[in-house]
Amino acid sequence: MRKIPVKILLLFLMSVSVSFAQQPQKPNSVEIYNQIKKLNFLGSVLYLAAHPDDENTRLISYLANEMNARTGYLSLTRGDGGQNLIGPQLRELLGVIRTQELIEARKIDGGEQFFSRANDFGFSKNPDETLEIWDKDKVLADVVWTIRNFQPDIIINRFDHRSPGTTHGHHTSSAMLSVESFNLTNNPKIYPEQLKYVKPWQVKRQFFNPSWWFYGSQEKFDAANKSKFVKLETGVYYTGIGKSNQEIAALSRSRHQSQGFGSTGVRGLETEYLELINGENPKDRDQLFDGIDTSWNRVKNGKPIGDLVSKIIEKYNFNNPSASIPDLIKVYTMIENLEDDHWKKIKSEAVKNIIASASGLYLEAVANEQEAVPGSTLKLSLEAINRCSVEMQLTSITTLPDQKTTVQNSTLKNNSDEKINLEIKLPENLEYTQPYWLKEKAAVGMYTVSNQQQIGIADIIRQVKVVFNVKINGVELPFERTVVYKYNDGVKGEMYNFLDIVPEVTTSVLERVLIFRDTKSKMVPVKVRAGKDNVSGNLQLELPNNWIISPKQIPFALSKKGNEQTFYFEVTPPVNPEESTLKSIAVVDEKRFDKDETVIDFNHITKQMVLKAAESKAIRIDLKTNGDAVAYIMGAGDEVPESLAQMGYKVTILKPEEITPEKLDSFNVVITGVRAYNTVNALANKQNILFNFVKSGKNMIVQYNTYGKTVTSQLAPYPLKISNDRVTEENAKVTFLAPNHPVLNTPNKISAKDFEGWKQEQGLYYPNEYDDAFTPILSSHDKGESAKKGALLVAPYGKGYYIYTGLSFFRELPEGVSGAYRLLSNMISLKQPIEAKQDLKQ
Repeated sequence: MRKIPVKILLLFLMSVSVSFAQQPQKPNSVEIYNQIKKLNFLGSVLYLAAHPDDENTRLISYLANEMNARTGYLSLTRGDGGQNLIGPQLRELLGVIRTQELIEARKIDGGEQFFSRANDFGFSKNPDETLEIWDKDKVLADVVWTIRNFQPDIIINRFDHRSPGTTHGHHTSSAMLSVESFNLTNNPKIYPEQLKYVKPWQVKRQFFNPSWWFYGSQEKFDAANKSKFVKLETGVYYTGIGKSNQEIAALSRSRHQSQGFGSTGVRGLETEYLELINGENPKDRDQLFDGIDTSWNRVKNGKPIGDLVSKIIEKYNFNNPSASIPDLIKVYTMIENLEDDHWKKIKSEAVKNIIASASGLYLEAVANEQEAVPGSTLKLSLEAINRCSVEMQLTSITTLPDQKTTVQNSTLKNNSDEKINLEIKLPENLEYTQPYWLKEKAAVGMYTVSNQQQIGIADIIRQVKVVFNVKINGVELPFERTVVYKYNDGVKGEMYNFLDIVPEVTTSVLERVLIFRDTKSKMVPVKVRAGKDNVSGNLQLELPNNWIISPKQIPFALSKKGNEQTFYFEVTPPVNPEESTLKSIAVVDEKRFDKDETVIDFNHITKQMVLKAAESKAIRIDLKTNGDAVAYIMGAGDEVPESLAQMGYKVTILKPEEITPEKLDSFNVVITGVRAYNTVNALANKQNILFNFVKSGKNMIVQYNTYGKTVTSQLAPYPLKISNDRVTEENAKVTFLAPNHPVLNTPNKISAKDFEGWKQEQGLYYPNEYDDAFTPILSSHDKGESAKKGALLVAPYGKGYYIYTGLSFFRELPEGVSGAYRLLSNMISLKQPIEAKQDLKQ
């Protein structure tokens, strides 16, 4: 058949829908053709940076789809320290979201995803600080491990290792560690414990991927000498799907929804440049792999495989992909006989997927329930159908992890659906489903992963699988499928989730932080959820002995899986201020269950289950408040309203359309959520109403917004300009610029002690220019920097106060930082205008 010059994107059509990652792949004819072409390219590139969304999706897409290279992205962190535009999840829960966003992005641009154990602890101003908080040796070990495992011919760094202090410290650190690894990966004396699983490996070339923003402007970049750079023309057009490479990259980047990185695709010519850092430059500056053998000749006895694959490509029948199956089976057999374990594993799996796709072989294992407990018996519905004329036989089925094989020996006739019902006994010691990097206790800068072979794996590790052993043209091929759960939604149709292994019972303290302002007791709600039918036991709370809990335990009995019930304990705090951890435990048949199940469910990523310790923070705090009614206008999403309720305030979430003079009249304070003026467009038309609210004698507190992208330039009733100033050292010394100001004295006397124990950062995006009407209250700075005075600005306006703060209340309150509660109470409680601002500054 005539060869059709089609360029398509691997699995693109399957991935771009706002769908669910668990849905089975159903590639079309041109996608199958492209997969076959990719079989004949044996070259790898590893792109390396610090965070999710740091990667250059245009370059990754070009490498994976135009050049057919195996392309990986190593993000040193999972983005745990960022902000979240789609929900209140922060820290490790945000890291779970951003992990899944990266996985979805790679499905679109054709790359593979990897991580190190480094924890994104928040913004860092230089690599010295970053590598001090990270365990540098362990992160470097993870970089070496990933390189030895992935075996890239080429590494491309997103950031410049030679420019510390000009960008996020994590950015520069990622490049520095990458450069340091270049001469280590092939040395067997470096991290020799890894060599039990991998071999030393030498990367051929290492590049830095510059862009105009490294030069300060597009004009400067255009004028720079690029004569020694490798140049790649990446603005290609994929005729098979009618999209440009840039359009594909934009779809990939738009998966980073939690960070607000929706991107619009463009078309036309585009060039990417690469600056050589290590190794030899290609002689042909337009050929990245020049001088590197990317054919099957690089593998012993590989040349005949390449010749046969070329023949398959030449004869490929777009109307009947199954015509290639006999030769593809020969390719599979030849690959299985190779001595090279690395390419054998990669290409064997690839050719199996191609054979399944070309034949329309559909294999699926569906559980009758979405959750199961260890030790239970799980019912599975299996489906196997061959949709071509090639002879096939389902010889047996092996279930994992029990390794039980059931003989079938059934012929898979063309388009005749084979349905099989099977039961699998789950092991008693089967691990719960959860992100593996969260199972062990983490440090501030590092996750703990004890199993060397798990380090770097992107996704949750799921153990319950089914292997379909299918004989095709006399050759048996094992096809592994992860067990899923699916159902029909009346609106969305067929829906998929993975099977989750859960505890028999989980508990949850419904308040993340419990505030006790005096010695009065509180009723503490604790929810119990059944992971199986007919579970009963006793619910208990644990606190230090100077806290009084009544009753000591509460019996519970839940008849159906998924049932929930809330119980109440009376908790009396000690006399003196104290912070303690409250734990909830369910005891079932003398076995303790101490996990809290959190489900993360967004349309653009796979549903995730996270198991954390079932605990809360109980704080006996010296906190005085005024019982004001608070209106809260949500921004990007935070948990501040829940914290205000714990303080005793009556909080009402106010929608933008509800911001009217009449509605505001019943409130004494309005607080805008984090990044409200970045995300809520309607606020642009509500400022006069809000300012008049303040003028009438009320208070308005505006929490941080990022600079440059606000919905209105008039954030305050007086001139105020947001900057990128921040204090990232959470324990930086705080100086009181206006010690006599009521905000530091009424009703709580604020001292330096109130700034102890802050988490991740003191604050961010401080204003650096503001009207004289504002009184700067606080000053602090990171090491080696000038004082930052914009953390808390207070201005009288009419009879009330307008307050702007960049302090990270959105982080500190959910973490139970006592000083943050006390200071916020004072901000809310401000009543009288300042009569003599100069006197207060003295």
